[in-house]
Amino acid sequence: MSTGGFTFSVFTKPWKTKPLPELGAFVRKLGFDAVEFPVREGYQVEPKDVTTGLPKAVKTLEHEGIQIASIAGPTDERTIAACAEAGVPIIRICPGMGDEAGYMAAEARLQREFDKIVPVLARYGVAIGVQNHCGRSVTSAMGIRHLIERYDPKQICAVLDAGHTALEGEEPELAIDIVWSHLGMVNLKNAFRRARNGPEAEWVQWDVYWTTGRHGFAPWHRYAAELKRRNWSGVVCLTAEYADEQAVDRLIAVDIEYAKSLFA
Repeated sequence: MSTGGFTFSVFTKPWKTKPLPELGAFVRKLGFDAVEFPVREGYQVEPKDVTTGLPKAVKTLEHEGIQIASIAGPTDERTIAACAEAGVPIIRICPGMGDEAGYMAAEARLQREFDKIVPVLARYGVAIGVQNHCGRSVTSAMGIRHLIERYDPKQICAVLDAGHTALEGEEPELAIDIVWSHLGMVNLKNAFRRARNGPEAEWVQWDVYWTTGRHGFAPWHRYAAELKRRNWSGVVCLTAEYADEQAVDRLIAVDIEYAKSLFA
């Protein structure tokens, strides 16, 4: 762990075409200790190849001094077993809540799915990490809490995303407190809203602009201060999500430097 018990990870979604040895060297040079690795179609490891591909990816990245702290991928037993074999502790998901029957019906459906998969997770020693997202998703810390509080955090934990809590208007200290009992990982990204149309429009429409850690609604310094105050240690994942996708390499380098200064 690089800084005071915190492991700094980066979501490698922007670099899907980099060969794994090159990817490991790249993120290590940036200053990361670990990655969140997408197990998705078109990436270095696809779901159909997870049984052999994920352990191989772990070994390749370890050779470059990088661990896989989490994956973003499916939650079927094959993937869970591959994570257990490879030593990957968390599968991160952003569950959709767009059921026609409504949000609460979607939550009940997800809990039925969790009820079935929890014994599998317990058997393999792997957790599902539920992240708050935007739109027709679980958007807030309170939404995560209401969805997962009945479960053991060893099987179903919270991945608290600072960017999305900020867009929802949740205060950092309160968001952390809400999911504290189940907090498995923290995501750092940042954004602000800006008007898509002008003042002459009948009603305003807003876009979300993904920016660097210093320049959005989410006060990263308050997240860092509260986590340190509570003596939390664990994975802090920078999601490398920027509206200017062409500048991702430059912006993530700026953001990891900033994040490390906050958690020092």
